[in-house]
Amino acid sequence: MASLRGSGSRGGGGPHQLFAILLIIQAGVLVDCFTTPSSLRSNIGTIHGPKTIANAAGLTTSPSHLPSSVHLKQYGRLSNSMMKMTSTPALNTGEIPDSNDNSSSATTTGKRPSFPVVLWRFTRPHTLIGSALAIPAIHMLAAPTYSEVLTLKTLASIIFASIPALFMNLYITGLNQITDVDIDRINKPDLPIAAGHLSLPTAKAIVIFSGIFSLAMGLSHPFLSTNGLSVALWASFILGTMYSLPPIRFKRFHLLAAFCIIAVRGAVINAGFYAHAQAAAFGGGASTTVIGCLLSDTRCALSSLFFSVFGFVIALMKDVPDVKGDKESNIKTMPVRYGQHRIFGSVRRLLTVSFLSIGIGFLKGAANAPSQVLTTCRTILGVSSVLAGYSVRKEAVSVDPEDSKQVYKYYMHLWKLFYASYLVLPFAR
Repeated sequence: MASLRGSGSRGGGGPHQLFAILLIIQAGVLVDCFTTPSSLRSNIGTIHGPKTIANAAGLTTSPSHLPSSVHLKQYGRLSNSMMKMTSTPALNTGEIPDSNDNSSSATTTGKRPSFPVVLWRFTRPHTLIGSALAIPAIHMLAAPTYSEVLTLKTLASIIFASIPALFMNLYITGLNQITDVDIDRINKPDLPIAAGHLSLPTAKAIVIFSGIFSLAMGLSHPFLSTNGLSVALWASFILGTMYSLPPIRFKRFHLLAAFCIIAVRGAVINAGFYAHAQAAAFGGGASTTVIGCLLSDTRCALSSLFFSVFGFVIALMKDVPDVKGDKESNIKTMPVRYGQHRIFGSVRRLLTVSFLSIGIGFLKGAANAPSQVLTTCRTILGVSSVLAGYSVRKEAVSVDPEDSKQVYKYYMHLWKLFYASYLVLPFAR
């Protein structure tokens, strides 16, 4: 990681760095997940030739055994089903057809969404929105004064950080969908690849381009390519890849999966972009590092801690309705290991306590603030946090942890609170 910091702080993007990027991405392409999925191999691989077909239909190729009328009917049904399977557009284009006949027929009759809609769904918009809100909010938090936010220098820093960050978000969420096709067909059959709306070759091309573009852009500017931005992008890339991609695939192990989530949502995003803002927009210079901000800046440390907890809660809540598919795929998530009710209740209490603690702390701080501006800022943040904590508890009362639809609705409610947390983050003074 030291070498990453060095290149990030100088901002250069020499040929050797780009070559390293291409090597890393190409290594990912060669892994098993970038081949035909096992579900397709098992379907296609069972048809080897006339002998197999005859055996499957109950016939033999021996001259002494002539097929009866029953056998011929069976053979005819098998032949028809084979013709349907080989003529399915989804198989010809590398897509993963849905096992439901109705959805397959809908696909063949042209009722699939347009490509822009499919691409938008592939980005997992709720995560994309979270990243888009985080970077401007962190810049405002890092600003010494509010007046310094309204400058062209700050705007350039926000835009330059946001574009590669959003592409990196797409890389991570897209890679997870590519490696989780079989699981998603059980837990999230409406996702583009699982539903057959996006072919695997197209999805792989989008993911590979997003990863290369993000890392290359992060190294492309002599002044805006900071140490903080480099750490944020590279750490997200490495941890996101290790989380989803075989043979490492951290998501199989609940402690390692939790580490990835806490690291990315906490230190990587918040501290990384905080250090970037300090260096690129507010005069911190090339000497501003992620570790330095975490150790010496209270606002950076506390915001990183809070969003680490929030990211951990969201990640565990996401796994609660996915128990069925995770069990079948031998993914040992915490809800699989400890039960849906126990995890749902634990993370709900954790987030409630986090919000209430922050709310009470800032309300106390507002009473002792040295200026009216600080009093107002701390009051806004304190009241917002208390209301958010109350909302976390109130919305959970009617949720059955074993009802996937109810849990998913609650999960999306937590994402709204996640967005709101970044909207009020600039008031943390």
